[in-house]
Amino acid sequence: MFKVGVGFDAHRLAKGRPLIIGGVKIPYNLGLSGHSDADVLIHAIIDGILGALAMGDIGTHFPDDDPAYKDIDSMVMLEKVMGWVKREGYVVNNLDNTIVAERPKLAPHIPGMKKRLSNVLETLPNQINIKATTTEGMGFCGRGEGISAIPIISLEKQV
Repeated sequence: MFKVGVGFDAHRLAKGRPLIIGGVKIPYNLGLSGHSDADVLIHAIIDGILGALAMGDIGTHFPDDDPAYKDIDSMVMLEKVMGWVKREGYVVNNLDNTIVAERPKLAPHIPGMKKRLSNVLETLPNQINIKATTTEGMGFCGRGEGISAIPIISLEKQV
């Protein structure tokens, strides 16, 4: 039995914040603004997993007004969600992600993202795909105001 979930997240770029995407700190003069570390990719993946499990969304489980999640490493939240995946008897079958960002160039950082994700999701790196694209100057991502991410995840029931 398979379950599939789609996620989405977007964060504004802001001065004075580190840029962390997919658990990787990326050198850049701007970072993502948010209550936690604002890792847009991890937040979107969490939403996709929660969707596949029919468990609501990230804001339900990790509210942005809860001080416990202030500046938290999003990988910690993903580890907790993976505990729920296991509790329900599932494993990650595959994960496909698209990150939308005009700048910085993300291609050099994708192998590190895949490595971090495969460790937490307990998958092989070839079960994870990460693509980075631009919107050719259109919209908030294209104007360099923010970054968004869209994953689709497949969970497989263990027998």
